[in-house]
Amino acid sequence: MDGCCRTRHHSKRQQRKVINRIFGAAVNMSEVDDNAVVYKSCCASCGIAELDDIELKECATCDLVKYCSIDCEQGDKLQHERACKKRAAELREELLFKQPESTHRGDCPICFLPLSLDKQKSSMASCCSKLVCNGCTYANQKREYEGRLGYKCEFCRKALPTTKEESDKQRMKRVGANDPVAMCEEGYNQDKQGDYISAFELYTNAAELRDAAAHYNLSCLYRHGRGVEKDSRKEIHHLEEAAIGGHPDARHNLGVYEWNNDYNERAVKHWIIAATQGYDGSMKALMDAFRREFVGKDVLAATLRAHKAAIDATKSTQRDTAGIFFRLKNAEVVGNFN
Repeated sequence: MDGCCRTRHHSKRQQRKVINRIFGAAVNMSEVDDNAVVYKSCCASCGIAELDDIELKECATCDLVKYCSIDCEQGDKLQHERACKKRAAELREELLFKQPESTHRGDCPICFLPLSLDKQKSSMASCCSKLVCNGCTYANQKREYEGRLGYKCEFCRKALPTTKEESDKQRMKRVGANDPVAMCEEGYNQDKQGDYISAFELYTNAAELRDAAAHYNLSCLYRHGRGVEKDSRKEIHHLEEAAIGGHPDARHNLGVYEWNNDYNERAVKHWIIAATQGYDGSMKALMDAFRREFVGKDVLAATLRAHKAAIDATKSTQRDTAGIFFRLKNAEVVGNFN
């Protein structure tokens, strides 16, 4: 055995002795990387072990090391900074390309089926800021019509507003209660009226509460320079935050951005995630990428199946019936609930 090997084996024996002394148990040193941090249960600065009366906290940016105090964290900053930035970037990538559990719209709070990406197939109650699918709205209206009952919110059972002023008052009450959905909705109303300063403030407040739609709307303001200076860096930041929150439009736009900058592999990853959420635009983009041989046949087929499954999950007999009813109602055709 040469000197280099003796040194390496000696180092691992020393590591085993230290860890056994702290934990009283053997550790499989074949799993320890020579260049990695060996134990996260010791302060990376002073080396004190995590015991009953000593609690260590992870680095605020990465998950590589722990510290016993702020002083130790600050003292180790220069030595740890390079590895910290690298690991933070890796964690960000993992989070960005992780498949969301659902879209940012979530599930209907009554029937618990996923809400459709088509905003015409659901509505928001101004009294409680809940998004309710048209199927549950139809069922509630049918019950109230047949029982000759007063019209109430499908979710919170409060009386529905009879005028736009009452609806606006209810929404502003929710805004005052720091409801991110209500703030985003009010921001959108201000946005449509051209009051971009107020819209930006409302979107920002909602985004701080992790509202994906607010992040997406902020990206639009930064892209077009409405109420703020154009800033592509901030636009991408808010698109990423929205995509992480399950917003397929934001995810698709990230794919377009990556594609236009010749990062085709990253673009395809974004489009696959958005397509499996039921987003048609990303499915079309993947088909175009397939024709250009950037996507394999098996990957495209699997994504198509997932895309169809995501759309089918939002369907039900009650929602189909509601669709017919509301189309007739919007066409001013008088129908009944049978």
